[in-house]
Amino acid sequence: MVGEEALKISTIVKFSQNVLLGIAAFAISIYWSYAKSVDDETKKEKPTLKIIWERFPKFVLGFIFASLLFSFFISPETNAEIKGSLKFIQGLWFTLAFTSIGLETNFKDLFQQDNKKPLYAFLIAQTFNIIVTLIIALLLFQ
Repeated sequence: MVGEEALKISTIVKFSQNVLLGIAAFAISIYWSYAKSVDDETKKEKPTLKIIWERFPKFVLGFIFASLLFSFFISPETNAEIKGSLKFIQGLWFTLAFTSIGLETNFKDLFQQDNKKPLYAFLIAQTFNIIVTLIIALLLFQ
């Protein structure tokens, strides 16, 4: 369970989850743009690229940009230096982000709602994520 092989598998699983997060975020922004209009005016017309852009989670672009930059354009030596100096900031932002999500999340409301669709959406998304990353890991490491 611990060792070089476990590290390889966990890296692929985590990378797969990160990629799926970007794809899911884009798909959700498109869905909400077409299915869930904000007001009566947008209900009358098909959503424009502007509306899709407004609802698109911009962190996905930052993730893609940083991944491409550090994968192909920054030398491994510079990459190591930058990673080391940014580790504290990364931890701080990570903590702030998840604390903020925690402040906004109310599981009690999720379970007590008459409409269980948000609960089902959460459970289905998590199950899908687990199954897809497990399949990817199995295919790559058999």
